[in-house]
Amino acid sequence: MPTDPRRPDDGALAALDAEPHRRRNALTGEWVLVSAGRTKRPWLGAEEPEPPEERPAFDPGCYLCPSNTRVSGDVNPPYASTFVFTNDFAALRPDTSDARIGEGLFRAEGTRGTCRVVCFSPRHDLTLAGMDADGIRTVIDVWAEQTTDLGSRYRWVQVFENRGAAMGASNPHPHGQIWSGDALPVEATLELTEQERHHAVTGRRLLTDYALAERGGPRIVRDADGWLTLVPFWASWPFEAMLVPTDPAARLADLADARRDALALALQDLNRRFDALFRKPFPFSMGWHQAPFGAGDPEAWQLHAHFYPPLLRASVRKFMVGYELLSEPQRDLTPEEGAKRLREALER
Repeated sequence: MPTDPRRPDDGALAALDAEPHRRRNALTGEWVLVSAGRTKRPWLGAEEPEPPEERPAFDPGCYLCPSNTRVSGDVNPPYASTFVFTNDFAALRPDTSDARIGEGLFRAEGTRGTCRVVCFSPRHDLTLAGMDADGIRTVIDVWAEQTTDLGSRYRWVQVFENRGAAMGASNPHPHGQIWSGDALPVEATLELTEQERHHAVTGRRLLTDYALAERGGPRIVRDADGWLTLVPFWASWPFEAMLVPTDPAARLADLADARRDALALALQDLNRRFDALFRKPFPFSMGWHQAPFGAGDPEAWQLHAHFYPPLLRASVRKFMVGYELLSEPQRDLTPEEGAKRLREALER
């Protein structure tokens, strides 16, 4: 397997960008088709609606706001900071049977887990983009604590946020979720395989090599205090981004205070860049990929966060349909162009 961490020559890559080409995802081994110039095609399809008017700081009808009653009948405490509770409609449950049935082409098995909701703050109108660094740091600490707690019982802990109705958020109160389960999901399995393969050959972490090779390059959005914000070389979504620490860390709990403080600033910065890009609240799904528990080699895994925003233009989203569903992901502008626009977003 190639292990040279050097990035390709920017000039050679720019020449390739003038025509359709494919790029390999070093984290999963999959490929993505890059078709720069398709953004110039006429668009008569669906457009995303404008965001609703500004929300109040407290909504008496919101089941996530402090002291309000949820559908389950449970009443939220009058919380003043980040609040966590078990999802009333969890997709995974701890009491599921572990039965296995079938073999060959027909196999099924029970899976156990739990799902939790994380309200970032009591404010109904305050996203991570609007929170101060101290408030975001509190969220990071909760993510780390919840990961350690759930990791004592489950193999995979998935911290994530669906932001905006376009990404399926069922409630506008800023919140995320944590799903944990005893099975290793498909994406985690692919990433674990590639990271362990790289580590076995080089003795180094794949994403540490990758982050250091990207430094100073055209896909970097921000480089500060041990955290890189970048658009991956293999990005599928128009303004996809990753957050990667430059020093080794397998999970959020591995981060010391100074690195968590720096992460809070990096999260604040990226959220604000997204909102500034089209001057509107920017929808996305984001999530942390941390080393599995009781599976694989934690020394091979590098902590990282994925951000998958769907918008291609202010009111037009990228659809993963047709070729993307049936063959492989395809993007309409280069990752380098996406990174450039994110770098310039706050300057406007």
